[in-house]
Amino acid sequence: MASVSQKSLVIIGQGYVGLPLAMAAVGSGWKVIGLDNSMTRVEALNLGQSPVEDISNETLSNSLETGNYKASSNYEDIRNADVVTICVPTPLDDKKEPDLTALRNATISSAPYLKNGALLVSESTSYPGTLRTEVIPLVEKNRPTGTTQLFFATAPERVNPGDQVWNQKNTPRLVSGIDKESHDKAIDFYRSICDAVVPVENPEIAEAAKLLENTFRLVNIGLINEFAKLCGPAGIDVNKVVTAASSKPYGFMPFRPGVGVGGHCIPVDPLYLTWWAKQNNLSSPLVDLAENTNTEMHKYVADRALKLNKSNSQKARVLLLGVAYKAGVSDVRETPVSHLRQHLIHLGHEVEWLDPLVSTWEDTSPTNDLTGFDVAILAVNQAGLPIGDLQRVGTPILDCTNSFSGQNGIQSL
Repeated sequence: MASVSQKSLVIIGQGYVGLPLAMAAVGSGWKVIGLDNSMTRVEALNLGQSPVEDISNETLSNSLETGNYKASSNYEDIRNADVVTICVPTPLDDKKEPDLTALRNATISSAPYLKNGALLVSESTSYPGTLRTEVIPLVEKNRPTGTTQLFFATAPERVNPGDQVWNQKNTPRLVSGIDKESHDKAIDFYRSICDAVVPVENPEIAEAAKLLENTFRLVNIGLINEFAKLCGPAGIDVNKVVTAASSKPYGFMPFRPGVGVGGHCIPVDPLYLTWWAKQNNLSSPLVDLAENTNTEMHKYVADRALKLNKSNSQKARVLLLGVAYKAGVSDVRETPVSHLRQHLIHLGHEVEWLDPLVSTWEDTSPTNDLTGFDVAILAVNQAGLPIGDLQRVGTPILDCTNSFSGQNGIQSL
């Protein structure tokens, strides 16, 4: 292979997955073009304005200044790319089934511009067989006439937004090509930007492994949420139980109860697994049960919170603290706090919210008044939330994050 400094990379999708990959690649000497269908995002990126918390404006600006990164919405920029990676969302549709629209569109749009010998990698999470049965046939159908050889691989993204420890460079990456030459090229590419690359035998293993990783989390979160419902009525602090169990040095991994699961991975990926199972006339009842347990957790949280209301009013004023799907990010995709809010409103209560990282949510704005609330629910422990101010005015708080255990006026879930 030629030296890394001579290689050109195009990354389709410049969100929580694609932009960190772009910055890591620039740092390793690649010349990178970040493609995105949003003109607004492209313009912001080229002005040095990062849309994701994991990449600072300074890091982005430095990459722009070197001339080794630019954002674009023009798929013709793929013409000179040695490697093209697809990093677009793969959400669920209204039936909670896989929606590969963005992945298919990215594949179809890029195929006509792939040069001979280019490597196309799918990082988008999907069910086993997606690279082989979806991506490759679409490329073969739409690739340029005269293109004699293209290479294909999958390397499912492993991104944890807001994580201060694990990033694109130090997180091991699963990589597999559709054939030996594709495999070797993909391994070389990821070794140029990652500390550890884990080759796996075929793309289906890599795709299935990504689903297993997040299904493991869904099931264990479902277990601890169910355990919390058992401990609560008995007056047992479930978080203290988890802490006690965590003293065992083997055979146990701590998970904490909460409002539910959110984001683009844990609520979504396991349903790709169950859908795929159904296509093969199989089922996964354990995953289905865990998904239902987590989806219904907001009802238990609402019940616990409303019991802290000391007023005689049947219509409580409830303040939701933190509405993003996790701490440290502004992303509200699949946030379980949405179910909590809608449930409280359905019960007839007045609900307001506050999140330092979120400016608008579900067509509403955050409150700027902390007085007069009957109860507050700490759903996501974002930095900068006015916990102390609420304590001073005597607002009871249900802490669903195990962040303020034992503090005055605060009860843990």
